[in-house]
Amino acid sequence: MKCPFCGYIESKVIDSRPTDESTRIRRRRECLQCGKRFTTYEIMESLPIIVVKKDKSRESFDRDKLLNGLLRACEKRPVSIDVLEKAVDEIEATIQNSLEREVTSLRIGEYAMEKLKEIDEVAYVRFASVYRSFKDINSFMEEINQLLFEEK
Repeated sequence: MKCPFCGYIESKVIDSRPTDESTRIRRRRECLQCGKRFTTYEIMESLPIIVVKKDKSRESFDRDKLLNGLLRACEKRPVSIDVLEKAVDEIEATIQNSLEREVTSLRIGEYAMEKLKEIDEVAYVRFASVYRSFKDINSFMEEINQLLFEEK
């Protein structure tokens, strides 16, 4: 690491500790030439996630878009924003851990429905009704019956 004071490229790490809920590491360094100390931060490099939509177009993964979809499904439901943010974090981690650079919007929707089923069943049905584009009341009832059957 290059010293910001004298430009020397050798330094030693004096202290290391995690920051920001362990997403970054803060390192205190000392220049081996001038002896001055400075701080560096290390972050994990993550691959950009590309979402392949139904029409085969591609766009970057947008966690805010996913969070807004979950918020709409949970509107007027007793679900805190912290629970939904945690669900989005878990979905994003699942996608990152798959090591695939592209994921379909359908797969993201499935992950979201799995999380909503655990969080709030009404929100799950709301999300499923939009996501699966129920054509009539019968397809809606089939989903509710399947949900009831799984509980037993």
